[in-house]
Amino acid sequence: MGEEPSTPKSGPTGGMRIAPLVLRTLITIVVSLLAYGIARLIHPSQDALERLEVSIGVGSLTLIIQYMVGFERRLASMEASERTRTRGLHDPFHQFSEAAGLLSELDQAGMSISDVKRLINSASLVGQQGPEIVKAFARAEIQSLALVITDLTGMAACWQGRDNERLIRLTECAQRTIDAMSSPIDRAFWDTDPAGHYLDAQVEAMRGRGVSIRRLFMINIAEESDPRFMELCHGQRDLGIMVRFMLLSPQRHTRAAARDIVIFDDTLYLDFEPDLQQGNFQTRLDADARRVDEQVRRFNGLWQAATEPGQR
Repeated sequence: MGEEPSTPKSGPTGGMRIAPLVLRTLITIVVSLLAYGIARLIHPSQDALERLEVSIGVGSLTLIIQYMVGFERRLASMEASERTRTRGLHDPFHQFSEAAGLLSELDQAGMSISDVKRLINSASLVGQQGPEIVKAFARAEIQSLALVITDLTGMAACWQGRDNERLIRLTECAQRTIDAMSSPIDRAFWDTDPAGHYLDAQVEAMRGRGVSIRRLFMINIAEESDPRFMELCHGQRDLGIMVRFMLLSPQRHTRAAARDIVIFDDTLYLDFEPDLQQGNFQTRLDADARRVDEQVRRFNGLWQAATEPGQR
């Protein structure tokens, strides 16, 4: 049989704990008896039935007050529990709200929300399924991308090495013009596979979007009569690229002249800066209007003074 609600129970310390209902009943009886005794002392001549009515009324009021106090305690406990639960739900809801706000801002800024969602979903899958080295690589790639995008909020970003992937990607984004200045140390690039992909992207830009492309080769004296260089010029010109070259005199053979610079839509440029051993070691993307205008004026000035390769 189940235990009766009024049955005394053992407390946590081994003593007896009286059930709340029994305790309220005892308190009510004691208060009623006290009320009956006090009424008898105050009004000895009062009828016993009247004193009994007073004691019953006081006892009833006592019982009601006990229930009200208990109800208030339970209500306070429920409110505290609700506040705790609400705090537990607040952080995830706040994070969800913040994420939704960021996606809305991306949409208003003209960015692709679907690509961001795809990145998040893919990163989550890699984190759940991939081995540790794949997870580490994915984290490094996300950190690298985040660093570049963060730097672009200041209209400039730098990274080590020659980044041909971003060169091709920017070529695919160009809508009007591409002006490129190629230094002597860049000559070996044209014999590599990335150069072929780069030229393919340029051809697609010219034919698909009507992009105008100019390439200015800065050459040493020995290259002026080199048939391989002339073949390079004619090959690019046959693709539709406007080609000119400029001979580097000792006065012009400066560090600036040795840099490879590609200007896109007169709006931003990639700068491949060589180290002292004449190897490209740093790529800089710059969209600062003042610096871009400076590069555009410099390129146009050199282009006007440059020479077109002779006809075959």
